[in-house]
Amino acid sequence: MIVDTHTHIDHPKFYEDVEDVIARAKEAGVERFIIPGADPLDLPRAMELAERYDEIYFAAGVHPYDIEGYDRFMLEEAAKHPKCVAIGECGLDYYRLPKEEGEKKKTKELQKEVFKEQIELAKELELPLIVHIREASKDALELLQKYSGPKGGVLHCFNASPVLLDLKDRFYYGIGGVLTFKNAKKLVDILPKIPMERILIETDAPYLTPHPFRGKRNEPAYTTYVAQKIAGLLGKSYEEVCERTTENAKTLFQIK
Repeated sequence: MIVDTHTHIDHPKFYEDVEDVIARAKEAGVERFIIPGADPLDLPRAMELAERYDEIYFAAGVHPYDIEGYDRFMLEEAAKHPKCVAIGECGLDYYRLPKEEGEKKKTKELQKEVFKEQIELAKELELPLIVHIREASKDALELLQKYSGPKGGVLHCFNASPVLLDLKDRFYYGIGGVLTFKNAKKLVDILPKIPMERILIETDAPYLTPHPFRGKRNEPAYTTYVAQKIAGLLGKSYEEVCERTTENAKTLFQIK
């Protein structure tokens, strides 16, 4: 069994065939799905899918690109849902910042403030975090070390930054299709430094489609290619990788 710990099957790209997508995933051995929160406007769709399918869970959070829509009360209410298993995805993303220096600084500070609030909310509610970090490893590490609680969380789409390995006592590392890319040398090199009991499998569907399907819409069934790549790099069997990462997901998100 595989758990896709980060899949946006609430995305409009899945509106027409989500049932088929889930069926294909289950046929491939994927039996649990976690939909992270990103844009608050998408949250009702994620909740509806979680209510319709036993296999689907969701998280409540605001992506750094959507911080203008941050509403702590709304996240607190969503987190009361019995199938809400985490806060996130939240974090820092400095990839697309304003060019003007003053606006750039203002955007960074706003991202940090909203991220800090979600870290503290997760700690308060005793839920794990789903963390998005892009070109902001140092600042993200500082905030997580200072404010996150014992539940920790997962570093979604782990960016292969060595400094983030300092979090491996409380955080897991989400590994997805990027591992199969030809230019993924940094991630390939750092993977053996992550304990097996700290690895999670994810797709980030419909994004980051693994080889050999790059250029097509990603979907949860393709987690099998990620598991195969992990197994080959770590000298483990495919079955061992699936079993270990599934147990990791169940432990972190408290799912059956």
